[in-house]
Amino acid sequence: MKIISVGSILPFFFIISCSQAPVVDAADPKMDLVSTFDVALDRETQTNLEAQFDAVLNTQNLDDWMKHMSSKPHHVGSPWSKQNAEFIAEKFESWGFETEIETFDVLMPFPKIRKLEMVGPNKVSLQLKEPALDADATSGITEDLLPGFNAFSADGNVTAELVYVNYGILADYEELERLGIEVEGKIILARYGGSWRGIKPKIAREKGAIGCIIYSDPKDDGYFKGDVYPKGPYRMEQGLQRGSVLDMPMYPGDPLTPGYGAKPDVERLAIEDAPTIMKIPVMPISYADALPLLKALEGPVAPASWRGALPVTYHIGPGPAKVHLQLEFDWGLRRAYNPVAKLKGSVYPDEWIMRGNHHDGWAQGAADPLSGMVSLMEEARAIGELVKTGWQPKRTLVYAGWDAEEPGLLGSTEWVEYHLDEIQEKMVVYINTDGTGVGFMGVGGSHSLEKFVNEVASEVKDPVQDVTLQKRIRSRLRISGNKDAERDDLRIYPLGSGSDYTAFIHHAGVPALNIGFGGESGGGSYHSIFDSYDHYKRFSDGDYIYGTTLAKVNGRLVLRLSEADILPFRFMNMAENIGTFIESNKKLAKTVAEKTKRRNRLLNEKAFTISANPKKTYLPPKRLDDVPEFDFTPLEAAHQRLKTSAMNYEKALSSMKKGSMSAEIKIQVNRLLKDVEQAMTREEGLPRRNWFRNMIYAPGFYTGYGVKTLPGIREGLEERKWDETHLFIGEVTKALDRASAKINAATDILKAE
Repeated sequence: MKIISVGSILPFFFIISCSQAPVVDAADPKMDLVSTFDVALDRETQTNLEAQFDAVLNTQNLDDWMKHMSSKPHHVGSPWSKQNAEFIAEKFESWGFETEIETFDVLMPFPKIRKLEMVGPNKVSLQLKEPALDADATSGITEDLLPGFNAFSADGNVTAELVYVNYGILADYEELERLGIEVEGKIILARYGGSWRGIKPKIAREKGAIGCIIYSDPKDDGYFKGDVYPKGPYRMEQGLQRGSVLDMPMYPGDPLTPGYGAKPDVERLAIEDAPTIMKIPVMPISYADALPLLKALEGPVAPASWRGALPVTYHIGPGPAKVHLQLEFDWGLRRAYNPVAKLKGSVYPDEWIMRGNHHDGWAQGAADPLSGMVSLMEEARAIGELVKTGWQPKRTLVYAGWDAEEPGLLGSTEWVEYHLDEIQEKMVVYINTDGTGVGFMGVGGSHSLEKFVNEVASEVKDPVQDVTLQKRIRSRLRISGNKDAERDDLRIYPLGSGSDYTAFIHHAGVPALNIGFGGESGGGSYHSIFDSYDHYKRFSDGDYIYGTTLAKVNGRLVLRLSEADILPFRFMNMAENIGTFIESNKKLAKTVAEKTKRRNRLLNEKAFTISANPKKTYLPPKRLDDVPEFDFTPLEAAHQRLKTSAMNYEKALSSMKKGSMSAEIKIQVNRLLKDVEQAMTREEGLPRRNWFRNMIYAPGFYTGYGVKTLPGIREGLEERKWDETHLFIGEVTKALDRASAKINAATDILKAE
């Protein structure tokens, strides 16, 4: 999986601001915010420490480690995944970290039977595999290689007519409804993109489909984008995108141990009772294999926005194309290996700062995930070099290499669930990476860390352009006309899901960041056997200068978090962003009400038409319920209280004298600050998915990776569950007041000193 804000199903594209919210200064214009650097750190000492850190970074290490770890397939349960975990652990140990490899036994299906053929109107056998290429040294490896498949697809043996459903998201089924086309009893053909892949079979099953085929269209990441591999970076015609279809918006991690760690002796759900395992067979294919299927389809011509780049007229069906799909899996437990390394803090040992990146991949996994893993390793090595000079971190530093991320965030989720109480007690921040490339820095995360990460981005230089990372992003935003370019602090995007930060921020309530570079890398290798060392060297960060820059960014974040007397959480940025979320939900409520009125009026006037035939009218099956009035006043009042609390904290912080507080008082203040994020969680979680507890952010139930802000409210509106909308206006109100109480308590302590 990747860390891009638009979801891992697409090629790299990172932006530091993905919000379309109106421009509002993060601070009162009359107040000059004090830097987190100046208020909490000795600038000269810290600058010297970071200069020493930078001086020992070595790009050759990243190259050597990448070449070694990507030399064989390393999915969870494979020998090389275990070897890589041991390799990482040995490195951590050699750099002075106390290291252990913690294991979990997780469900991971391996394919036994994979059959897909067109049986009507004529019979066509499909290749269902990728070729070895002379230009790619590891592409011919077959030992321990998993074929192209979707993990956690159901077993199945089905034959039915085919229906093309574009990306297979809810909006596409609304279009099919307007066309009078149903998928009940059919097998759907969807192209990758538009949402996380697991949403496609999830919705298809809800609509009555009995099977799902997902293909990569060249318009999205093939020859339409540029030259294909090996001439260029883009997906070649037999390229297959592997990936999980576990229903992670319900809960990620091992599907048989929801909410608790998958240790050998725990009670497990029966496979047939696990709600996150897909209930219909699902299979990925290449665009070479999709072409004969699309050629055989008839029925209405697909809308213009549904048409890809294959040399065929895109029809929807159903039929006359009929396919036979047969899948059978070995539903076994596999051992996941998480190397976890610690440097004990010298002053605040019970305050943890954690870094993580996964080490498992679908095949060779060079870009995803090893490009991020080797950057993390070099960062840890450089910190180990600082320790050799006599320096010790004030807070405990924890570094992890997660296994089993690709099938559904299994390694990190089980670790968080198993250690939940200790994590909520001790962990200050979790910082995630998940592969990196070339171009612009992208940052998502908790908005209490927005100012902090902006300060680091304003100091680290882009390795190619002679400007800071922040200035380069700001220039890009200006070129695109994004008004956020003029904001004092560039926005960081809110986190949905798609990588190992998920369990930390959404379940444990730990403040989190997700960071990487991209936007200028050559895409097309994602989750294929061509995500290789050779591909990465030729078409991405082959000299590892951006990987090293990523180590500089994360190293500064870790070192400053370690050394700060007062942790660098700033709540005016957080409050301003939450204000935009509230306004967005209010606007959505108004839009839903207006669309409902318009639809019902048109229904009364019998004015609906089928887009494929304007002369033919089509009436929806029923009227929609009227949208009630929603009272956002209590939520707006709570938001105002949060803003006031944030401002008062800022004033108290700006008047604080360095060195004036005892260690005990600092611990009290910092505990309150780190617990602000936890205060915005709800033990009962969200509707139909109580694992997700954060009231401010969550992955969408029908988007998978894509974030929903104030999700209880937003999804109540989107799904027309008015009682839930009313309920969660109240729940978010209470969450903001709990956060304000934590901030107020910290402010009172600062004022008393």
